[in-house]
Amino acid sequence: MRVLEHFESLQNRKPCQISGSDLPHVLKMRKNLCEAQGLNEFHIPDILLNRLVAAGAREHPPVCAILGGILGQEVFKAISGKGEPIKNFFYFNAADGKGIIDDIPPPASVC
Repeated sequence: MRVLEHFESLQNRKPCQISGSDLPHVLKMRKNLCEAQGLNEFHIPDILLNRLVAAGAREHPPVCAILGGILGQEVFKAISGKGEPIKNFFYFNAADGKGIIDDIPPPASVC
């Protein structure tokens, strides 16, 4: 999402004013942002950006509901001290309804 937000900001576009023709520029933006953050590009797959660009201005209330539920669950875990929290990244694929948890450590310069 930050890749798309950064692209929209640099192109002076309003949110969701993006189309399939922008995908090559978005992929280049991902490469630049990942290099700047010390991340490997494989953490943001091409297919994910392709789907986000293709979605355009569509709203996704079911996804918001699912992610809100997961966030609420994490708040309860933090307050109660029970249960293993999500590491630091959660990727949800709306196409198949599955989520992936990934632990991405900070860049070496931050540690």
